[in-house]
Amino acid sequence: MLEAFRKAFKIKDIRKKIGYTFLMLIVIRIGSQLPTPGVNGEYIKNFFAQNTGEAFNLFNAFTGGSFEQMSVFALSITPYITSSIIVQLLTIAIPQLEEMQRDGETGRKKIVAITRYLTVGLALIESGAMAVGFGRQGLLVKYNFVNAAIVVLTLTAGSAFLMWIGERITEKGVGNGISIVLVINIISRIPSDMTTLFDQFVKGKAIASAGLAVCVIIAIILALVVFTVILQDGERRIAVQYSQKVVGRRSYGGQSTNIPLKVNTAGVIPIIFSSSLMQFPIVIATFLGKDNGSGIGSEILRGLNQSNWCNPEQIKYSWGLVLYIVLTVFFAYFYTSITFNPLEIANNMKKSGGFIPGIRPGRPTVEYLTKILNYIIFVGACGLILVQIVPILFNGWLGAKVSFGGTSLIIIVSVVLETLKQIDSMTLVRTYKGFLNS
Repeated sequence: MLEAFRKAFKIKDIRKKIGYTFLMLIVIRIGSQLPTPGVNGEYIKNFFAQNTGEAFNLFNAFTGGSFEQMSVFALSITPYITSSIIVQLLTIAIPQLEEMQRDGETGRKKIVAITRYLTVGLALIESGAMAVGFGRQGLLVKYNFVNAAIVVLTLTAGSAFLMWIGERITEKGVGNGISIVLVINIISRIPSDMTTLFDQFVKGKAIASAGLAVCVIIAIILALVVFTVILQDGERRIAVQYSQKVVGRRSYGGQSTNIPLKVNTAGVIPIIFSSSLMQFPIVIATFLGKDNGSGIGSEILRGLNQSNWCNPEQIKYSWGLVLYIVLTVFFAYFYTSITFNPLEIANNMKKSGGFIPGIRPGRPTVEYLTKILNYIIFVGACGLILVQIVPILFNGWLGAKVSFGGTSLIIIVSVVLETLKQIDSMTLVRTYKGFLNS
């Protein structure tokens, strides 16, 4: 692998792309330390000390700690991610967007422009909600229209600037820029989380106990990473045979290929959807200052909060974990159903003279693909749940309060693998020798 890196850096074009990406990441981390004007930094630190729920921990992990510090990049690229998902879902429902998607490069540019505008709109809404909701509770040094407007404009501009950086990385760097921005933010929180684990389970303990704790932590992390890599790369290949055609004295077709169906077809989307849906009521209650009340409403909010799951002292709130599992499976099927169409695949195969050995073209092929896809989706959803639940169990039983969880791990592994594959392809084109397989 080191030899492969050395050969990749020997290629001037690849070296420039990697250097450009690294430079943009430095700019991101510098911007993450710049405070937003008019914000009371002590308030947000006290807020996180009192609220350890997954809703804000996950958001803080995605922003690389910028939200906790309320820097100019406090919103990070979360508005862009949300707008991308919304546009992708609307593409299925709105015929005009679906036509744009099929219109080649021109249509793609139009969809990208719509996503950008929607990103700015969502950033304005999110920053406005934060300025008003938190501002009344002490976030702003002086709560008035001018200070609130400055916060809204600063956070919106920061989110738009990060979106621009992500697009520039995609164009001039390596990998998907938006994904890399998200990953560098998540990775920046790992040292803080490791320090928290060290202080909680290692520091001040006997040598034997400390050594055992270190071994257990390393084993859990390595096991989760290996399992996530297998989950992300796992696929079911369905053999496809194309019939041979004879035109004159020449024959065409007759080759064998396959349809690769990824085990984790929906990626990390089901976890993000289910987590966001469950934590949305908690965020609203926090903005309204009604998150610490009593009654059935407060009991429901505590059940939705992941920090209360699997806690031996509050085991009754673990019903939220069951709901979370159900929602993850549901969104895995839902998202895959709108992004993968077995009927369209079967029709394209039929038009090209392709067929699955042992399966008749047409409706039987659609039913076969649907059956296989449903099985794969369930396996992938179970894998996602396993990766996500292990940190929840660890946090609930042992009280390890860290922002790094299964969602972050899946994002890191998937983005790193895709970036390495892109470098591999660039190296292969220029040297005819693979990067990963060297």
